[in-house]
Amino acid sequence: MSIVFAKSQRQLLSAALFVSLLPALPVTTQAADLGSSQVCQALQTKYPQFKGKTLVDAINPHTPGYEALDPKDPSKYVGLDIDLAEALGSCLGFSLKYTPVAFAALLPTLQSGQADLVISDIYATKERAKAADFITYSKVFDGVLVAKGNPKNITGINLSMCGTTAAENTGFVEVPLVQNLAAPCKAAGKPVPQLQLYDNNASCIQAILAGRADTYINDVNTVDQAVKAYPDKLSKAAAVTLPYHIGIGVSKDNPELRDAIVLALGEIQKSGLQLDLMKKWGLNQGAIEPPTIISDK
Repeated sequence: MSIVFAKSQRQLLSAALFVSLLPALPVTTQAADLGSSQVCQALQTKYPQFKGKTLVDAINPHTPGYEALDPKDPSKYVGLDIDLAEALGSCLGFSLKYTPVAFAALLPTLQSGQADLVISDIYATKERAKAADFITYSKVFDGVLVAKGNPKNITGINLSMCGTTAAENTGFVEVPLVQNLAAPCKAAGKPVPQLQLYDNNASCIQAILAGRADTYINDVNTVDQAVKAYPDKLSKAAAVTLPYHIGIGVSKDNPELRDAIVLALGEIQKSGLQLDLMKKWGLNQGAIEPPTIISDK
């Protein structure tokens, strides 16, 4: 068995475990009717350049609940972000093609013109806004994943992490937050935390399961689902609020697509569809926030 195949199998297993934990919910009528709503029809008239087109959405499909391989059909993707992208397409009249890339390659793929948008549980930070414009749709709450019983007594991104090893995703905002603990740990006479960098959530979770890492800090929904999948081996030590938002990335060269998405997302939220989708995927409905543009301009 090749390494690549083994990784794919782990990802499918992770997605399958997550899907098996979801309640069976009917497809909402809002999704089917969205494209024919008065607002969406008006948007298709206002932005005719997108109607009938196929847009490319760059995703990192390793975050069950947001985007992951479909365990029933590995050629497809499932999750909130996939459903949200399809809803935007329904409202604005375009279809979608998904391009899977490493997380660190999401924005470079957008900047190079190989993708039209990025909807992939990406935090819309000011630093990332130098590379793309973002339309926010959710607040950010992180969870602190640890081995069952929390043997290292980690309580958050604080001095309790001194001397521990954190598994994190390359390019994630948590990486510099952990690195920034070096100075205060040294000042307290404690060893600095160590980082292990991986290219997806499944590998970070496996690092804890294998005892290579002590903690993994990421979106609280990702952490909660990991605990549900491995209740005898993993625990959530704490939840922390980060000053970020989850956003949809759009090229700075395409302000009309950005503005169209802001208006379409507003209609999706007003219709109650995003709330239904958050429920469908077991995500925190209280995290929904009105679309706001984050840009460095």
